[in-house]
Amino acid sequence: MPTRAGERGQATVELVGVLPLVAVLGFALWQSAVAGQALWMAGAAARAAARAAAIGADPAAAARAVLPPRLEHGLRVRRQDDGGVRVTVRIPAVVGGGGAVASTTAGARFVPQGP
Repeated sequence: MPTRAGERGQATVELVGVLPLVAVLGFALWQSAVAGQALWMAGAAARAAARAAAIGADPAAAARAVLPPRLEHGLRVRRQDDGGVRVTVRIPAVVGGGGAVASTTAGARFVPQGP
């Protein structure tokens, strides 16, 4: 198929124009995956902390043991009056020097078992 001289290289120009959009979309998908992992792991850390609190152990240590090292930074564990535990985890940024995009909080409660 013959091409006109003015259209030569048009596909390359279009590709170069679309690449930044593809990169932004890729980073957005990656960030949403990291946020999903942080949400999931906050729930797991809250359950571990609540189990530890129910048996008299340190809930912060139990929550920290469940989390990967990247999510440990900024971890907050608070005991509730009803015996539950609230765990707050920062959602790390994919780009930008390792700051946080937001944070997520999860809670759990186990009733202490007596003899």
